[in-house]
Amino acid sequence: MRAGKAAAPDRRWHLWHLLPTPTGTPFTFCYALVLIATSLYAQFGDPATVDTLLQASSTDVAHLTHTPVLALVGSALWIAGGLASPYALGFVVILTALERRIGGLRAAAVFVFGHVTASLATEIPVGVAVWAGHLPETSLHRYDFGISFGLMACVGALAAVLRLKWLRRGLLGAVGLVLLQDLIAYEDPLTALGHPLALCLGLATWPVVRRWKAARAAPSYL
Repeated sequence: MRAGKAAAPDRRWHLWHLLPTPTGTPFTFCYALVLIATSLYAQFGDPATVDTLLQASSTDVAHLTHTPVLALVGSALWIAGGLASPYALGFVVILTALERRIGGLRAAAVFVFGHVTASLATEIPVGVAVWAGHLPETSLHRYDFGISFGLMACVGALAAVLRLKWLRRGLLGAVGLVLLQDLIAYEDPLTALGHPLALCLGLATWPVVRRWKAARAAPSYL
């Protein structure tokens, strides 16, 4: 009896590749469940309790000074704007695509790198400005939370491992246009500056991310 040829892996792109799965992308899948839970609680939970939790999760100067780990971790458990925010869909699509290419722990490392570095980079100048007398002390208690900095870093990193050049350019162009509009509007200066910084942090990971992708030898659908 002859052994048949092993079936070639299916390298065609399918719509389900955009969505996280428990086995294929466990980091994104589990993180998404946490974000869904916190977003639903933020919408339907006791308003006073929600406000207390969000304040404790804020990555403002006061919290970063006294409870830095709690603030940085807590901040990443909420989506600014809830499930209706574009960040919710962006998180699912971008993190899923990145994790499929470089693995869960490495995708998590990119997210944490962007979230922590951009948060500190936007808040430390505020603390210095308050100390120098250029900003009021109320600036130390600025309300700030969400996944957007980590997400922007993952956007930048994902562009490094997209096989199709037009898709890479389209992704960076579309995100860059949105960030430019935020800078022009300048409604929230720190966030508006933090997002491009986080994107650049993701772009800076290209050499490492490409090595991770090559070592993983995962199929490149797009």
